This record gives sequence, structure tokens and C-alpha cells, in this order.
Amino acid sequence: MADAAAKRRRSGGRAGNATRRGTAIIDQMPWRLPINIDRPTEPLTEEGVVRIHDTAMRILEEIGIEFLNPEALELLRQAGCTIQGDNVRMGRDFVMEMVGKAPRQFTITPRNPDRQIIIGGKHILFGNVSSPPNYWDMELGRKMSGTREMCQNLLKLTQYFNCIHFAGGYPVEPVDVHASVRHLDVLFDKLTLTDKAMHAYSLGKERVEDVMEMVRIAGGLTHEEFDATPRMYTNINSTSPLKHDFPMMDGWMRLARRGQGLVVTPFTLAGAMAPVTMAGAVAQSLAEALCAVALAQWINPGVACAIGTFTSNVDMKSGAPAFGTPEYMRATQMTGQMARFYGLPLRSSGVCAANVPDGQAMWETEHSLWAAVQSGTNMVYHAAGWLEGGLIASPEKFIMDCEVLQQIQRYMEPEISDVNDDTLAFDAIREVGPSGHFFGIQHTQDRYTSAFYQPFLSDWKNFEAWEAGGAVWTPERAHHLFKLIVNEFEPPAMDAGIREELAEFVARRKAEGGAPTDF
Repeated sequence: MADAAAKRRRSGGRAGNATRRGTAIIDQMPWRLPINIDRPTEPLTEEGVVRIHDTAMRILEEIGIEFLNPEALELLRQAGCTIQGDNVRMGRDFVMEMVGKAPRQFTITPRNPDRQIIIGGKHILFGNVSSPPNYWDMELGRKMSGTREMCQNLLKLTQYFNCIHFAGGYPVEPVDVHASVRHLDVLFDKLTLTDKAMHAYSLGKERVEDVMEMVRIAGGLTHEEFDATPRMYTNINSTSPLKHDFPMMDGWMRLARRGQGLVVTPFTLAGAMAPVTMAGAVAQSLAEALCAVALAQWINPGVACAIGTFTSNVDMKSGAPAFGTPEYMRATQMTGQMARFYGLPLRSSGVCAANVPDGQAMWETEHSLWAAVQSGTNMVYHAAGWLEGGLIASPEKFIMDCEVLQQIQRYMEPEISDVNDDTLAFDAIREVGPSGHFFGIQHTQDRYTSAFYQPFLSDWKNFEAWEAGGAVWTPERAHHLFKLIVNEFEPPAMDAGIREELAEFVARRKAEGGAPTDF
């Protein structure tokens, strides 16, 4: 069975769908990989770039990073780094030589090759909310611990919306499933409910190895085919300040050896886990990221790597994390400028500190999303559904965010700013003159259906018409769409034999005990 399934190829199949009485629930944009056509915002001077780089290198050379993983320490010792206990100091020549081996751009090919994504260049891609332990929706009206059903419903939204390009970590932690087997159930759900690029948590040997094998099975791949090109990815966080822990480094090295996608994102909150100044926080973040990239390239030169930025600030009155702040935006832009200096793709996030899908949630998320656009970000984590600084996932917020993501994608379409005889419309202006209007002329009639972005959630009626229609606020409209989508969702096609092999693998690993836990 295993050998036969490994040789099978997925023969197309449709994306997840949801319809109502034979028509689409919403008229959304088609699947595409958006290209960011804007020049990036670069707040740093040339001298500023050099000084931040020099400070990051001095951190690695003079202070060092703690690697709480004996295997990583031994590999870095072999590479010529200075090891004292868990502390690793590495010279800038070594770091830059290793970083120079990483590709500027790479692909991740999921089980549906039509959903292949490109990380790097001018591409900007959006992923779902990942890892909140709690869930909130309008029907519940309260914050609750996540369940598998809640996780499945958010995965259905992940698949349904074409503006979501990759399936990140668990969109909410299903705490009703024991931690030893949670990864098996959630990855089975992810691989059967979606056909988009998969993520693995680097939380120890068993989870990483299980996820790689499940992705391989779902793709109908041999081991050699899986290892030949990235089919999935991981994201690790340093333990700021200046540490990499044991399980994340373990997963990082396992995926590096097998040629899968690697993203390292230091969690540097200025004023708490990093200096209170943005320049210092960014320099520390870069040091924590680049040393992990250097290790990956020492293990497997040319393996796909990206660095992430999660540099924000804390509320100095309470110590609580703040997101979508002016400082967050500038730090993201600064890190994007440095990522281009190092020739590495960049990951950032669509985040907020708001507790419910209200105005604060949207303006903070808009700030972080536009910082991603301005910085030249290539992967935007948590682009839809994030609340309370990452402690809550919300389907209403997910759908509201997707409206914003579609508008960003529309903004990036080059035809909006095309300049030619047709778009300059001189003859149309002459036809209308100073006393007419443009509604009825042929130039408008030929273009009116596709001239402007058409929202699926925003309500553009005037107040009286909105009030006559029930005075429905935006989160309520989003909740209604959420129910329609999940209730009428159809999963993407999967070969019956592959699904059976996947289920058999999950059952066997559960019988073996899954992954060890601390409880």
C-alpha cells in the first residue's frame, strides 16, 4: 500500500468550494500570487543599514547566542564557531558566507501543484491565523478554549478564500485533543480540508517527522521526490533575548536536512525582550535570525530560508504586547530593508491587540498589513483571523481581514495605473465636455463591470438604505458568511487510496503513543 501510494500522482481536483443554490456564496477574486509593484519604503540611510548590520554582527561575535541543543552546538563547533557552554559566538565572515548560500527565492509545492507558492522576489503571500489557544465568535459571545471543530471550521475558511495562499499553524489550538496526538489529527484535517502549502511546528522529533511523512503521503511522493524540493515549511521563534531552544532547533535541523522551507522569526518585543529602541531591537532580531540561517546552510547549503520580523513594542504601563503600532510599522520596514541587504525573503504578520473584531482590530491590522506591503514582505503570517495579540482566533475577524486582503491584491494590479491612449481617455473627456457626465458614454459602459473593486463584505449603501436593510453591522455580516461557507463547504479532491493511507498512518502513530508530552 505505502509503495503504491508513494508512486501515485494527484490528478488535479478542485479547490474547496461552498455554494448556495448552485451559485457562489461570494464573488471573490480568483487564486493568484500577488506581485507587489510598489517600491519598498526604506527608512534607513545607507549608513543606517551598515550600522545595524555591524551591530548584529557584533552581537554574534562578542556576546553570542545560546543554543540549547547539543547537536546544534556540535555542528557549530565543527564549523569553527567559539563554544562556551551553550553560548555560541560566530564570526561575521562565516555568517555572511553561510547566508550567501541561501536562495533569494524558492517555491513550496503542496499536494495540489496548482497551489504552488513562490517565496521571495516581489511576491507577497498571505496565510491564516496560527496558534491561538482561544476562540471567539458572535454566536458564542465569549472567549473559549479551542476545539477540533473550531479548528476545522477555520481550516475551511483557509481553503475557501483565494486570498489565503498557505495554511500556517493550527488556526486555533484544539485543546480537546491530547497534545501527544494533536498534530496527527490537525494535520489530517489540514491535508484533507485544504490543498494549500503546509506548516509543521518544530516541537520535537516525533511531530516534525510525522508531519513530513503525512505531507509526503498526501502528495503521493517518494521519499526522494519529497526531499528534492520544498513541499512544506516550518517557522521557529528564537527565545528572545539571544536564545534558541532545544525542540525548535531539533525541528529546524531535521527539515534543513530534508530540504524543506525554513523561516526563523525572533519574537523581539521592544522594552521587554529587546531594547526599547527600534534600531537596537531590529539589530538583535537580525542576530537571532541570521545565526539560525547560518546553521541551516552549514547543514545543507542552498536550503530554502527566510527571516521573519515580529519586532513590536509593549505597553510600558502594563507590559502587554502592542501590535499595529507606529513602531511596529517602522520596525517591519527597517527589517525589510535589511532582508534585501542579506538577500533573504522576509516574513511579517497581520496582527492586532484588540479583543474583538471592532474598529481597533481593523485599524491595527491594516497598519500591520500595510507595513508588510511597504516593507517588501514575501510571507504574511496571521493575515486573517488574529485577535488579542494572538490569543484568540475569530471567524468574523478572518472574513473581515479577507476583505482587506482582497483590496490590497486589487491595489497591486498594474492595470489600475496603466497609462496608454485607452486609459488616458482623452476622447471620452472631449465627448462629455464641461456639462455632461460619464455614466452613459460607451467608454464607461465597456468597463463599468470590472473598473473598480467590488466588496463582498463592505456595505456601501447610505444610512437610510442600510437601516432599512436591518442595520447589520460588519461583524454580523461576517458571521452570516462564516456560517454559509462552513455549512456548505466541499473539501478539495483527494485520491481515496491516499486518504486511506493517511488515515492508517495516523491510526498507527496514535497506537504508538504519538509524541511525548510534559503531562
